[in-house]
Amino acid sequence: MQTKFSTITRIDNKPLYDEAMAYVNALIEEATRNGALGDQDADNEYTREIGRVGCLCADFETEFMNFKRVHFKSPLILSIENELSKRSIKQYQAAKLLHVKESTLSQIMTGRRAVSMRMAKRLYKELDIDPRLILEFA
Repeated sequence: MQTKFSTITRIDNKPLYDEAMAYVNALIEEATRNGALGDQDADNEYTREIGRVGCLCADFETEFMNFKRVHFKSPLILSIENELSKRSIKQYQAAKLLHVKESTLSQIMTGRRAVSMRMAKRLYKELDIDPRLILEFA
């Protein structure tokens, strides 16, 4: 394996970033062909070099590239929303039904608050939410 970028400690321009990414991709292909990535916990010259240059690229992306974050709703939240929609229940009505403050339910629905065991039981009992969804995504 031939090492590149050994003297670089920071990537601060797009052409160097593109070159480093091409190098990382080539390393991954070579390591895959050689079986160096066969073990998930592999620690070898390939994994160390991919990690080193990959971190440099990640630092460049954080500092210079404006990526939009992808947000997704958990299947549990989607299930709750679907159930509320089926019953034509507004969120404030659901909060009353579940015996919680509207703000608490809002935080749960936006992912800022975890579902407690008490709330999990209420979701199952009052809204008939699948207990497997509750267990897996709460």
